[in-house]
Amino acid sequence: MKTKVTNDSQRLYDLLLGARTADKVTLYFRDGRVLNGSLIFNPFKGTGRLINIDQEMSLDFAVDQLREVKF
Repeated sequence: MKTKVTNDSQRLYDLLLGARTADKVTLYFRDGRVLNGSLIFNPFKGTGRLINIDQEMSLDFAVDQLREVKF
């Protein structure tokens, strides 16, 4: 089971690294939330921030809170 978690985490890291240059990303959280916005990601800490200017919201997150990333 640990291998699956590691593979999922690595896949999410790769997606987040690629999404840093995207205009807009969609983050799917493990708790069911789905949020859109621009992404800032720090791969060394495994954390990021999603910023949605239209909704005047920003959210800090950790990679382990995510289920999927799309851009």
